[in-house]
Amino acid sequence: MGAKRIAVQPKLADFQERIRASGLRSTAPRVAVLRELESATAPMSHADLVDALGDEGYDRVTIYRNLTDLTEAGLVVRADLGDHVWRFELRRSGDEHSGNHPHFTCTDCGTVACLPEESIRIAASKGVPRAVAQKSVDVQLRGLCDRCA
Repeated sequence: MGAKRIAVQPKLADFQERIRASGLRSTAPRVAVLRELESATAPMSHADLVDALGDEGYDRVTIYRNLTDLTEAGLVVRADLGDHVWRFELRRSGDEHSGNHPHFTCTDCGTVACLPEESIRIAASKGVPRAVAQKSVDVQLRGLCDRCA
């Protein structure tokens, strides 16, 4: 049940520049992880990335360590969508991946989809914790996708 990928291939130099700007060394495994996350249409698990990058010679430990480094550097966002599996997304500026945004998980087929940040509004009001009002929350919706409904 790997994430689907779209055919968008930013230049290698763009990835290298983003990695260096975050304070990390630009290495082939880091570029490969960013490339895969860039082309993904949904958050990818570590296992999804191992499957996608295994043919390039990167083992699961190398991918895990680079996911950790890229997450700590702020280039990648990590989320647990309730199934105890970390999923990763490229942090992008100017779109739904730029900050916290809701995810929808189909309870039948397990498909995960990113929803636009505007699809759920949390209004600051009496009794709402400050963290919620400041959007430092994870919103996860579950139900049947259009295909399974």
